[in-house]
Amino acid sequence: MTHVDMAETGRSSTGNTHAAAPAESRAVYWRRRLREGLGPGTWRRGLVVAALALLVGVVMMGHAAIPNRVGSLGSLVETFLPWFGLAVPVLLVCALWRRSLTAMCALVLPVFVWFSLFGGLLTDKSGGGGDLTVVSHNVAEENTDAAGTARKLVESGADVLALQEVTPDNRPAYEGGLAEAYPYHEVAGTVGVWSKYPLSDTRPVDIHMGWTRALRTTVTTDGGRLALYTAHLPSVRVKLDAGFTANQRDASADALGEAIKNEPIDRVLLLGDLNGTMNDRALANVTSQLRSAQGAAGSGFGFSWPAGFPMARIDQILLRGVQPVSSDVLGETGSDHRPVRASVDL
Repeated sequence: MTHVDMAETGRSSTGNTHAAAPAESRAVYWRRRLREGLGPGTWRRGLVVAALALLVGVVMMGHAAIPNRVGSLGSLVETFLPWFGLAVPVLLVCALWRRSLTAMCALVLPVFVWFSLFGGLLTDKSGGGGDLTVVSHNVAEENTDAAGTARKLVESGADVLALQEVTPDNRPAYEGGLAEAYPYHEVAGTVGVWSKYPLSDTRPVDIHMGWTRALRTTVTTDGGRLALYTAHLPSVRVKLDAGFTANQRDASADALGEAIKNEPIDRVLLLGDLNGTMNDRALANVTSQLRSAQGAAGSGFGFSWPAGFPMARIDQILLRGVQPVSSDVLGETGSDHRPVRASVDL
């Protein structure tokens, strides 16, 4: 009995030894892997990636504090601010490659800031209907097919068109191509309005350029009157020796804002090539008074320029006193800009 008991005990003891060893090895293995994965090394690795992630987040969060005194750097950053989000997936790949917990944690900041600034644009807020549909389009002086552009604008279904870069050379093509669909039109300098509704009290707006690139008119619709402005603010340039040159654009934006501030009609639409985005603080005298149809009733960023691969929305439809119900960007027309369209309830 003793021998059997000892044999059975030995087998049991041997079995336990063999069963315990792998269990102990597994525990040791996973503790080692945990130490390797979460140890000090993972926090020390990828510090450069983490620093870049924090920098992107801080720039987006504090873009308004970037000075414009040197090369209008603040306005340049704000013009392309949505594109800073592209840094996140690049930095994420770098963080994973470096197996850096520090970089992964740092990426939380730019992700949070980007979605705080632009997350609302990712939802589709457009609806149907609308009492009035308007289109703004910089038709481009260099456009070699003005007649074709006119046909595409008629196909847009707009009740009112606001065009920029209307020149003595292309004006006949637009007046001829749009006349049947839009019996009312006014042109001042290089901007014009074509409308299915009567226009009155039309006058140039002085935006301090030396020639006319803005006008104001009253559109009398079935739902009442509204003041419509169209403007083409001066172009900006990015130069290595001067940075983002926008002084003339900024002065013109201030003048346009003053004209809108003094507008006696409550319902106002501004359609035009503002050569700036809603984020650009240099347009504050305009954008503080009006809201964006795209931001309120569009889907996505609504980039309009350049036409082949739009990277910024510098063509705007801004409004007050009316309710936007939809906003979108139309296809290419032969211009280097794409037309922007919005429908509103009066």
